[in-house]
Amino acid sequence: MKTDGIKVLLVDDDPGVLQLLSIRLNALGFNVSCADGGESALKKLRAERANIVISDLRMDGMNGIELFENIQQHYPSIPVIVLTAHGSIKEAVSATQKGVFSFLTKPVDKDELLSSIQQALRLSDNDTPPDTRTSKIITCSANMLQLLEQAKLLAQSDINILIRGESGTGKELLASTLQAFSPRADKPFIAINCSAIPADLLESELFGHVKGAFTGASRDNKGLFASADGGTVFLDEIGDMPAQLQVKLLRVLQEQKIRPVGSHDDIAINVRVLSATHQNLETAITDGRFREDLYYRLNVASLNLPALRDRVADIQLLAKHFLNCIAQRNGGVCKKFSPAALEALMAYHWPGNIRQLNNVVEQTAALAPSPIIGEAQILATLPQVKTSPVDNLSLTEARKNFEREYLQKLLFQTKGNVSDAARHAGRNRSDFHKLIKKHQLDPDIQRAAKRAGK
Repeated sequence: MKTDGIKVLLVDDDPGVLQLLSIRLNALGFNVSCADGGESALKKLRAERANIVISDLRMDGMNGIELFENIQQHYPSIPVIVLTAHGSIKEAVSATQKGVFSFLTKPVDKDELLSSIQQALRLSDNDTPPDTRTSKIITCSANMLQLLEQAKLLAQSDINILIRGESGTGKELLASTLQAFSPRADKPFIAINCSAIPADLLESELFGHVKGAFTGASRDNKGLFASADGGTVFLDEIGDMPAQLQVKLLRVLQEQKIRPVGSHDDIAINVRVLSATHQNLETAITDGRFREDLYYRLNVASLNLPALRDRVADIQLLAKHFLNCIAQRNGGVCKKFSPAALEALMAYHWPGNIRQLNNVVEQTAALAPSPIIGEAQILATLPQVKTSPVDNLSLTEARKNFEREYLQKLLFQTKGNVSDAARHAGRNRSDFHKLIKKHQLDPDIQRAAKRAGK
Protein backbone atom coordinates (compact mmCIF):
# COMPACT_ATOMS: atom_id res chain seq x y z
CA MET A 1 0.00 0.00 0.00
CA LYS A 2 1.27 3.47 -0.89
CA THR A 3 1.53 5.73 2.14
CA ASP A 4 2.13 9.03 0.32
CA GLY A 5 -0.64 11.50 1.06
CA ILE A 6 -2.21 9.38 3.80
CA LYS A 7 -2.82 11.65 6.80
CA VAL A 8 -2.44 10.18 10.27
CA LEU A 9 -3.53 12.11 13.36
CA LEU A 10 -1.65 11.01 16.51
CA VAL A 11 -3.25 11.85 19.85
CA ASP A 12 -1.40 11.45 23.17
CA ASP A 13 -0.77 13.65 26.19
CA ASP A 14 2.79 12.25 26.48
CA PRO A 15 5.13 14.36 24.27
CA GLY A 16 7.72 11.56 24.20
CA VAL A 17 5.24 9.03 22.78
CA LEU A 18 4.03 11.55 20.19
CA GLN A 19 7.58 12.22 19.05
CA LEU A 20 8.54 8.53 18.85
CA LEU A 21 5.42 7.44 16.92
CA SER A 22 5.62 10.49 14.68
CA ILE A 23 9.22 9.65 13.71
CA ARG A 24 8.27 6.04 12.99
CA LEU A 25 5.25 6.88 10.84
CA ASN A 26 7.00 9.69 9.00
CA ALA A 27 9.78 7.24 8.14
CA LEU A 28 7.13 4.97 6.61
CA GLY A 29 5.92 7.81 4.38
CA PHE A 30 2.78 8.88 6.25
CA ASN A 31 1.78 12.54 6.62
CA VAL A 32 1.64 12.85 10.42
CA SER A 33 -0.09 15.47 12.54
CA CYS A 34 0.01 15.47 16.35
CA ALA A 35 -2.45 16.53 19.06
CA ASP A 36 -1.81 16.55 22.82
CA GLY A 37 -5.38 15.66 23.79
CA GLY A 38 -8.91 14.91 22.62
CA GLU A 39 -10.10 18.52 22.34
CA SER A 40 -7.00 19.46 20.39
CA ALA A 41 -7.55 16.48 18.07
CA LEU A 42 -11.15 17.49 17.30
CA LYS A 43 -9.98 21.03 16.61
CA LYS A 44 -7.44 19.72 14.09
CA LEU A 45 -10.07 17.51 12.43
CA ARG A 46 -12.34 20.51 11.98
CA ALA A 47 -9.49 22.33 10.21
CA GLU A 48 -8.16 19.46 8.10
CA ARG A 49 -9.34 15.90 7.71
CA ALA A 50 -7.25 12.84 8.53
CA ASN A 51 -7.44 9.39 6.95
CA ILE A 52 -6.94 7.65 10.29
CA VAL A 53 -6.67 8.58 13.99
CA ILE A 54 -4.36 6.82 16.47
CA SER A 55 -5.15 7.80 20.05
CA ASP A 56 -3.97 6.98 23.55
CA LEU A 57 -6.69 5.52 25.77
CA ARG A 58 -6.04 7.33 29.04
CA MET A 59 -5.51 11.08 28.72
CA ASP A 60 -6.32 14.08 30.87
CA GLY A 61 -9.70 15.55 29.98
CA MET A 62 -11.24 13.61 27.08
CA ASN A 63 -10.06 9.97 27.02
CA GLY A 64 -9.52 7.86 23.91
CA ILE A 65 -12.96 6.23 23.94
CA GLU A 66 -14.71 9.59 24.36
CA LEU A 67 -12.65 10.95 21.48
CA PHE A 68 -13.58 7.94 19.35
CA GLU A 69 -17.29 8.39 20.10
CA ASN A 70 -17.06 12.03 19.02
CA ILE A 71 -15.23 11.10 15.81
CA GLN A 72 -17.74 8.33 15.09
CA GLN A 73 -20.59 10.83 15.43
CA HIS A 74 -19.11 13.56 13.22
CA TYR A 75 -16.65 11.72 10.95
CA PRO A 76 -18.00 8.16 10.70
CA SER A 77 -15.66 7.05 7.91
CA ILE A 78 -12.43 7.80 9.84
CA PRO A 79 -11.10 4.62 11.50
CA VAL A 80 -9.66 4.93 15.02
CA ILE A 81 -6.90 2.83 16.59
CA VAL A 82 -6.58 3.05 20.38
CA LEU A 83 -3.29 2.55 22.24
CA THR A 84 -2.80 1.96 25.94
CA ALA A 85 -0.05 1.10 28.38
CA HIS A 86 -2.68 -0.27 30.74
CA GLY A 87 -4.48 -2.64 28.40
CA SER A 88 -6.89 -5.25 29.60
CA ILE A 89 -9.12 -7.78 27.89
CA LYS A 90 -12.21 -6.04 29.28
CA GLU A 91 -11.17 -2.65 27.87
CA ALA A 92 -10.22 -4.15 24.50
CA VAL A 93 -13.56 -5.96 24.15
CA SER A 94 -15.47 -2.84 25.16
CA ALA A 95 -13.53 -0.67 22.72
CA THR A 96 -13.97 -2.98 19.74
CA GLN A 97 -17.68 -3.44 20.52
CA LYS A 98 -18.09 0.33 20.31
CA GLY A 99 -16.49 0.28 16.86
CA VAL A 100 -12.82 1.07 17.56
CA PHE A 101 -10.94 -0.56 14.69
CA SER A 102 -8.01 -1.87 16.72
CA PHE A 103 -6.83 -1.86 20.33
CA LEU A 104 -3.04 -2.09 20.74
CA THR A 105 -0.91 -2.23 23.89
CA LYS A 106 2.16 -0.04 24.45
CA PRO A 107 5.01 -0.30 23.70
CA VAL A 108 3.55 -0.70 20.24
CA ASP A 109 5.26 -3.06 17.83
CA LYS A 110 6.05 -1.14 14.62
CA ASP A 111 4.97 -3.96 12.29
CA GLU A 112 1.77 -4.57 14.25
CA LEU A 113 0.88 -0.88 14.09
CA LEU A 114 1.58 -0.68 10.35
CA SER A 115 -0.52 -3.79 9.74
CA SER A 116 -3.44 -2.31 11.71
CA ILE A 117 -3.23 0.97 9.79
CA GLN A 118 -3.18 -0.82 6.44
CA GLN A 119 -6.17 -3.00 7.36
CA ALA A 120 -8.14 0.00 8.63
CA LEU A 121 -7.50 1.99 5.46
CA ARG A 122 -8.39 -0.93 3.22
CA LEU A 123 -11.75 -1.28 4.94
CA SER A 124 -12.53 2.44 5.09
CA ASP A 125 -13.74 4.85 2.45
CA ASN A 126 -10.62 6.96 2.94
CA ASP A 127 -8.39 4.60 0.99
CA THR A 128 -10.59 4.48 -2.11
CA PRO A 129 -10.33 6.81 -5.09
CA PRO A 130 -12.62 9.86 -4.99
CA ASP A 131 -16.11 9.07 -6.20
CA THR A 132 -16.78 10.79 -9.51
CA ARG A 133 -20.34 11.50 -8.40
CA THR A 134 -19.05 14.27 -6.07
CA SER A 135 -16.71 15.80 -8.63
CA LYS A 136 -18.95 18.88 -8.99
CA ILE A 137 -18.48 19.77 -5.32
CA ILE A 138 -15.07 21.39 -4.87
CA THR A 139 -13.88 21.19 -1.26
CA CYS A 140 -11.09 20.33 1.13
CA SER A 141 -12.79 21.80 4.22
CA ALA A 142 -13.48 19.44 7.10
CA ASN A 143 -17.03 20.73 7.65
CA MET A 144 -17.94 20.21 3.97
CA LEU A 145 -16.36 16.76 3.82
CA GLN A 146 -18.33 15.81 6.92
CA LEU A 147 -21.50 17.13 5.27
CA LEU A 148 -20.83 15.03 2.15
CA GLU A 149 -20.43 11.91 4.29
CA GLN A 150 -23.81 12.59 5.87
CA ALA A 151 -25.32 13.23 2.43
CA LYS A 152 -24.05 9.89 1.10
CA LEU A 153 -25.66 8.06 4.01
CA LEU A 154 -28.98 9.92 3.74
CA ALA A 155 -29.05 9.45 -0.02
CA GLN A 156 -29.43 5.70 0.37
CA SER A 157 -32.78 6.07 2.11
CA ASP A 158 -35.90 7.46 0.47
CA ILE A 159 -36.73 10.10 3.09
CA ASN A 160 -37.43 13.74 2.28
CA ILE A 161 -34.54 16.07 3.11
CA LEU A 162 -34.51 19.80 3.82
CA ILE A 163 -31.30 21.60 2.80
CA ARG A 164 -30.58 24.80 4.70
CA GLY A 165 -28.03 27.44 3.86
CA GLU A 166 -27.49 31.04 2.87
CA SER A 167 -28.15 32.15 -0.69
CA GLY A 168 -25.33 31.14 -3.01
CA THR A 169 -23.96 28.26 -0.94
CA GLY A 170 -24.80 25.56 -3.51
CA LYS A 171 -28.04 24.02 -2.26
CA GLU A 172 -29.13 22.76 -5.69
CA LEU A 173 -25.67 21.23 -6.25
CA LEU A 174 -25.98 19.34 -2.96
CA ALA A 175 -29.47 18.19 -3.96
CA SER A 176 -28.16 16.80 -7.25
CA THR A 177 -25.39 15.04 -5.29
CA LEU A 178 -28.03 13.39 -3.09
CA GLN A 179 -29.78 12.23 -6.25
CA ALA A 180 -26.51 10.90 -7.71
CA PHE A 181 -25.87 8.74 -4.64
CA SER A 182 -29.45 7.51 -4.32
CA PRO A 183 -31.08 4.40 -5.81
CA ARG A 184 -32.94 6.89 -8.05
CA ALA A 185 -29.69 8.05 -9.70
CA ASP A 186 -30.74 6.94 -13.19
CA LYS A 187 -34.18 8.55 -12.89
CA PRO A 188 -35.18 12.19 -13.55
CA PHE A 189 -33.98 15.02 -11.30
CA ILE A 190 -36.16 18.10 -11.70
CA ALA A 191 -35.47 21.37 -9.88
CA ILE A 192 -37.88 24.28 -9.54
CA ASN A 193 -37.44 27.60 -7.76
CA CYS A 194 -40.65 28.32 -5.88
CA SER A 195 -39.90 32.06 -5.69
CA ALA A 196 -39.20 32.44 -9.42
CA ILE A 197 -42.66 31.43 -10.69
CA PRO A 198 -45.81 33.54 -10.14
CA ALA A 199 -48.10 32.05 -7.51
CA ASP A 200 -51.00 31.58 -9.94
CA LEU A 201 -48.81 29.48 -12.26
CA LEU A 202 -46.88 27.47 -9.69
CA GLU A 203 -49.58 24.87 -9.09
CA SER A 204 -49.87 24.17 -12.81
CA GLU A 205 -46.07 23.91 -13.13
CA LEU A 206 -45.85 21.44 -10.25
CA PHE A 207 -48.93 19.28 -10.75
CA GLY A 208 -49.89 19.94 -14.37
CA HIS A 209 -53.20 20.96 -15.94
CA VAL A 210 -55.72 19.69 -18.45
CA LYS A 211 -56.69 21.42 -21.65
CA GLY A 212 -59.13 24.26 -21.02
CA ALA A 213 -58.41 24.43 -17.26
CA PHE A 214 -57.78 28.17 -17.57
CA THR A 215 -57.28 30.83 -20.23
CA GLY A 216 -54.30 29.89 -22.33
CA ALA A 217 -54.36 26.16 -21.41
CA SER A 218 -54.55 25.00 -25.02
CA ARG A 219 -53.24 21.52 -24.28
CA ASP A 220 -52.60 19.12 -21.42
CA ASN A 221 -49.48 19.65 -19.32
CA LYS A 222 -48.30 16.76 -17.13
CA GLY A 223 -46.37 18.97 -14.67
CA LEU A 224 -42.99 18.56 -13.01
CA PHE A 225 -44.02 15.98 -10.40
CA ALA A 226 -45.35 13.64 -13.06
CA SER A 227 -42.28 14.28 -15.23
CA ALA A 228 -40.06 13.28 -12.29
CA ASP A 229 -41.96 10.02 -11.61
CA GLY A 230 -39.52 7.49 -10.23
CA GLY A 231 -36.95 10.17 -9.57
CA THR A 232 -36.47 13.30 -7.47
CA VAL A 233 -38.11 16.72 -7.29
CA PHE A 234 -36.05 19.56 -5.80
CA LEU A 235 -38.12 22.48 -4.48
CA ASP A 236 -35.78 25.41 -4.00
CA GLU A 237 -36.82 28.35 -1.79
CA ILE A 238 -39.67 26.30 -0.35
CA GLY A 239 -40.24 29.05 2.23
CA ASP A 240 -41.68 31.26 -0.52
CA MET A 241 -44.40 28.79 -1.51
CA PRO A 242 -47.90 30.38 -1.28
CA ALA A 243 -50.03 29.20 1.64
CA GLN A 244 -52.81 27.72 -0.52
CA LEU A 245 -50.29 25.63 -2.44
CA GLN A 246 -48.67 24.38 0.78
CA VAL A 247 -51.91 22.54 1.55
CA LYS A 248 -51.88 20.79 -1.84
CA LEU A 249 -48.19 19.88 -1.56
CA LEU A 250 -48.86 18.36 1.87
CA ARG A 251 -51.56 16.15 0.31
CA VAL A 252 -49.17 15.04 -2.44
CA LEU A 253 -46.53 14.09 0.12
CA GLN A 254 -49.04 12.20 2.24
CA GLU A 255 -50.79 10.31 -0.55
CA GLN A 256 -48.20 10.23 -3.35
CA LYS A 257 -50.90 11.40 -5.74
CA ILE A 258 -51.33 14.58 -7.76
CA ARG A 259 -54.41 16.15 -9.30
CA PRO A 260 -53.76 18.37 -12.34
CA VAL A 261 -55.49 21.75 -12.40
CA GLY A 262 -58.94 21.35 -13.97
CA SER A 263 -59.00 17.57 -13.56
CA HIS A 264 -61.20 15.43 -11.31
CA ASP A 265 -58.85 12.43 -11.35
CA ASP A 266 -55.81 11.70 -9.20
CA ILE A 267 -52.58 10.38 -10.70
CA ALA A 268 -50.33 8.13 -8.62
CA ILE A 269 -46.68 9.15 -8.57
CA ASN A 270 -43.46 7.92 -6.98
CA VAL A 271 -41.10 10.81 -6.25
CA ARG A 272 -38.64 11.76 -3.58
CA VAL A 273 -38.84 15.41 -2.51
CA LEU A 274 -35.77 17.43 -1.62
CA SER A 275 -36.32 21.04 -0.60
CA ALA A 276 -34.16 24.00 0.30
CA THR A 277 -34.44 27.40 1.90
CA HIS A 278 -32.32 30.25 3.21
CA GLN A 279 -35.18 31.29 5.50
CA ASN A 280 -35.80 30.36 9.12
CA LEU A 281 -38.84 28.13 8.67
CA GLU A 282 -39.39 27.85 12.42
CA THR A 283 -39.93 31.62 12.53
CA ALA A 284 -42.17 31.40 9.45
CA ILE A 285 -44.30 28.79 11.26
CA THR A 286 -44.62 31.05 14.30
CA ASP A 287 -45.61 33.95 12.03
CA GLY A 288 -48.21 31.79 10.27
CA ARG A 289 -46.44 31.94 6.90
CA PHE A 290 -45.54 28.24 6.71
CA ARG A 291 -47.49 25.15 7.72
CA GLU A 292 -46.03 23.19 10.59
CA ASP A 293 -47.36 19.85 9.29
CA LEU A 294 -45.72 20.47 5.89
CA TYR A 295 -42.47 21.42 7.62
CA TYR A 296 -42.27 18.02 9.33
CA ARG A 297 -43.10 16.22 6.07
CA LEU A 298 -40.25 18.00 4.28
CA ASN A 299 -37.77 18.00 7.16
CA VAL A 300 -37.51 14.29 7.93
CA ALA A 301 -33.76 14.93 7.85
CA SER A 302 -31.84 18.14 7.24
CA LEU A 303 -28.43 19.16 5.91
CA ASN A 304 -26.93 22.55 6.76
CA LEU A 305 -24.60 24.01 4.13
CA PRO A 306 -21.89 26.22 5.66
CA ALA A 307 -21.32 29.74 4.36
CA LEU A 308 -18.17 30.28 2.28
CA ARG A 309 -16.63 32.33 5.10
CA ASP A 310 -16.85 29.19 7.26
CA ARG A 311 -14.97 27.06 4.72
CA VAL A 312 -11.98 29.35 4.19
CA ALA A 313 -9.78 26.55 2.89
CA ASP A 314 -12.07 26.22 -0.14
CA ILE A 315 -11.91 29.81 -1.38
CA GLN A 316 -8.71 29.37 -3.39
CA LEU A 317 -9.74 25.94 -4.64
CA LEU A 318 -13.03 27.30 -5.94
CA ALA A 319 -11.46 30.44 -7.44
CA LYS A 320 -8.88 28.38 -9.36
CA HIS A 321 -11.60 25.95 -10.45
CA PHE A 322 -13.65 28.83 -11.86
CA LEU A 323 -10.61 30.09 -13.80
CA ASN A 324 -10.13 26.60 -15.26
CA CYS A 325 -13.79 26.51 -16.30
CA ILE A 326 -13.45 29.89 -18.02
CA ALA A 327 -10.37 28.68 -19.95
CA GLN A 328 -12.13 25.48 -21.04
CA ARG A 329 -15.25 27.38 -22.07
CA ASN A 330 -13.34 29.98 -24.10
CA GLY A 331 -10.59 27.69 -25.36
CA GLY A 332 -7.87 30.05 -24.12
CA VAL A 333 -4.93 29.97 -21.73
CA CYS A 334 -5.94 29.60 -18.09
CA LYS A 335 -5.21 32.79 -16.17
CA LYS A 336 -3.76 32.73 -12.67
CA PHE A 337 -4.03 34.77 -9.50
CA SER A 338 -1.01 36.49 -8.00
CA PRO A 339 -0.25 35.50 -4.36
CA ALA A 340 -1.51 38.92 -3.19
CA ALA A 341 -4.73 38.47 -5.19
CA LEU A 342 -5.32 35.11 -3.53
CA GLU A 343 -4.77 36.67 -0.11
CA ALA A 344 -7.32 39.37 -0.96
CA LEU A 345 -9.85 36.66 -1.88
CA MET A 346 -9.13 34.86 1.40
CA ALA A 347 -9.54 38.00 3.50
CA TYR A 348 -12.99 38.89 2.11
CA HIS A 349 -16.12 37.75 3.97
CA TRP A 350 -18.22 36.75 0.89
CA PRO A 351 -21.79 37.62 1.88
CA GLY A 352 -22.96 36.25 -1.49
CA ASN A 353 -21.02 33.02 -0.95
CA ILE A 354 -19.93 30.82 -3.88
CA ARG A 355 -22.19 32.59 -6.38
CA GLN A 356 -20.51 35.91 -5.56
CA LEU A 357 -17.03 34.37 -5.76
CA ASN A 358 -17.85 32.97 -9.20
CA ASN A 359 -19.05 36.39 -10.37
CA VAL A 360 -15.88 38.07 -9.09
CA VAL A 361 -13.66 35.53 -10.85
CA GLU A 362 -15.64 35.89 -14.10
CA GLN A 363 -15.37 39.68 -13.99
CA THR A 364 -11.67 39.89 -13.11
CA ALA A 365 -10.76 37.22 -15.68
CA ALA A 366 -12.61 39.15 -18.39
CA LEU A 367 -11.00 42.48 -17.50
CA ALA A 368 -7.46 41.28 -16.73
CA PRO A 369 -5.11 42.48 -19.53
CA SER A 370 -2.42 39.92 -18.65
CA PRO A 371 -2.41 36.20 -17.73
CA ILE A 372 -1.88 37.15 -14.06
CA ILE A 373 -4.77 38.63 -12.08
CA GLY A 374 -3.39 41.05 -9.49
CA GLU A 375 -4.54 42.18 -6.06
CA ALA A 376 -5.66 45.60 -7.34
CA GLN A 377 -8.07 44.00 -9.80
CA ILE A 378 -9.59 41.85 -7.05
CA LEU A 379 -9.99 44.79 -4.67
CA ALA A 380 -11.53 46.91 -7.43
CA THR A 381 -14.15 44.23 -8.05
CA LEU A 382 -15.05 43.51 -4.42
CA PRO A 383 -17.66 45.71 -2.72
CA GLN A 384 -15.88 48.25 -0.56
CA VAL A 385 -16.12 48.45 3.22
CA LYS A 386 -17.39 52.03 2.77
CA THR A 387 -20.94 50.61 2.98
CA SER A 388 -20.47 50.08 6.73
CA PRO A 389 -21.74 53.55 7.79
CA VAL A 390 -24.98 52.88 5.90
CA ASP A 391 -25.41 49.85 8.11
CA ASN A 392 -25.21 52.19 11.13
CA LEU A 393 -22.24 50.44 12.66
CA SER A 394 -21.00 51.96 15.88
CA LEU A 395 -17.32 52.88 16.17
CA THR A 396 -16.83 49.91 18.50
CA GLU A 397 -18.42 47.49 16.01
CA ALA A 398 -16.43 48.91 13.09
CA ARG A 399 -13.20 48.64 15.06
CA LYS A 400 -14.04 45.06 16.04
CA ASN A 401 -14.72 44.10 12.40
CA PHE A 402 -11.46 45.67 11.23
CA GLU A 403 -9.49 43.97 14.01
CA ARG A 404 -10.95 40.55 13.15
CA GLU A 405 -10.22 40.90 9.42
CA TYR A 406 -6.69 42.11 10.19
CA LEU A 407 -6.00 39.12 12.48
CA GLN A 408 -7.50 36.67 9.97
CA LYS A 409 -5.32 37.98 7.14
CA LEU A 410 -2.22 38.01 9.36
CA LEU A 411 -2.78 34.37 10.40
CA PHE A 412 -3.25 33.38 6.77
CA GLN A 413 -0.03 35.14 5.71
CA THR A 414 1.94 33.41 8.48
CA LYS A 415 0.31 30.02 7.75
CA GLY A 416 -1.31 29.95 11.19
CA ASN A 417 1.99 30.49 13.05
CA VAL A 418 0.88 32.43 16.13
CA SER A 419 4.41 33.47 17.13
CA ASP A 420 5.14 34.95 13.70
CA ALA A 421 1.75 36.65 13.54
CA ALA A 422 2.24 38.17 17.01
CA ARG A 423 5.63 39.50 15.97
CA HIS A 424 4.21 41.14 12.84
CA ALA A 425 1.41 42.67 14.93
CA GLY A 426 3.87 44.05 17.48
CA ARG A 427 2.28 42.07 20.32
CA ASN A 428 3.63 39.42 22.64
CA ARG A 429 2.42 35.86 22.05
CA SER A 430 0.17 35.79 25.13
CA ASP A 431 -1.65 39.01 24.18
CA PHE A 432 -2.03 37.82 20.58
CA HIS A 433 -3.54 34.52 21.78
CA LYS A 434 -6.12 36.52 23.75
CA LEU A 435 -6.98 38.51 20.63
CA ILE A 436 -7.56 35.49 18.41
CA LYS A 437 -9.58 33.83 21.17
CA LYS A 438 -11.67 37.00 21.52
CA HIS A 439 -12.51 36.89 17.80
CA GLN A 440 -12.96 33.07 17.79
CA LEU A 441 -10.28 32.57 15.13
CA ASP A 442 -8.61 29.21 14.64
CA PRO A 443 -4.94 29.27 13.48
CA ASP A 444 -5.28 25.66 12.27
CA ILE A 445 -7.96 26.69 9.77
CA GLN A 446 -5.73 29.46 8.37
CA ARG A 447 -2.85 26.98 8.15
CA ALA A 448 -5.00 24.53 6.19
CA ALA A 449 -6.26 27.30 3.94
CA LYS A 450 -2.74 28.42 3.10
CA ARG A 451 -1.76 24.86 2.22
CA ALA A 452 -4.86 24.44 0.07
CA GLY A 453 -3.82 27.43 -2.01
CA LYS A 454 -0.40 26.06 -2.91
